[in-house]
Amino acid sequence: GKSFTITHQPLTEMSTQRTIVISGSNGRLGSRLAAGFLLGGDQVIGLDRSPRTGGDWPVIQMDATDEHSVQRAFEELESTYSTPNAVIHTVGMWAMSPFTETSLDEWDVLLKLNLTSSFLVYREAVRHMGSSGGTLIGITSRQGAVQGAAGQAGYSAAKGGLVRLIESIAAEFGASGICAHALAPSTILFGEEGEGVQAADLVSHCQYLVSQAGVSLNGQILSAYGNG
Repeated sequence: GKSFTITHQPLTEMSTQRTIVISGSNGRLGSRLAAGFLLGGDQVIGLDRSPRTGGDWPVIQMDATDEHSVQRAFEELESTYSTPNAVIHTVGMWAMSPFTETSLDEWDVLLKLNLTSSFLVYREAVRHMGSSGGTLIGITSRQGAVQGAAGQAGYSAAKGGLVRLIESIAAEFGASGICAHALAPSTILFGEEGEGVQAADLVSHCQYLVSQAGVSLNGQILSAYGNG
């Protein structure tokens, strides 16, 4: 199969001044990813609905579910900074409800935030990377990569769609130097105890995927369940 588990924290080959773009950079996972790549010597640019003030990395305002907003954000990224070497998309949401009680609006929101936003961000990223190549990373889940969960039809369907999207991009553009990967975490922990995977480990995995060693994993969905 295409899913496997990383059981160690790999060494990374950090190149200075790559441009790493984090969408949802003000969020809990996005901000940790941004800080980790910044510490490694990369130029980090955030994309988020809300501007960030006083932070260690600049943030371009963007609504990841709006086509024109995403296009404008990548145009600003290109003109103000540089072509991205990697784009890590962390925008999404989790929700659950009994299937027969799930409204169409609730369904649409889950697909829009988890799947449509990924399509819009990755499409612009590929357009701007062009022949220079680059890396795309998405955050799926066990529900999307392995098996849908009861009471989570919308979330499971959206994250499953993200898996197929990543695989399709990898298949279409791998030969031109654009790699696409997805991490499938269980519950993400932010330093607290419990069953799941620590956000710090996901940062390390992303750093590995963005390194030269990550090229050989093009199109893979990497399970990262920690102790959960």
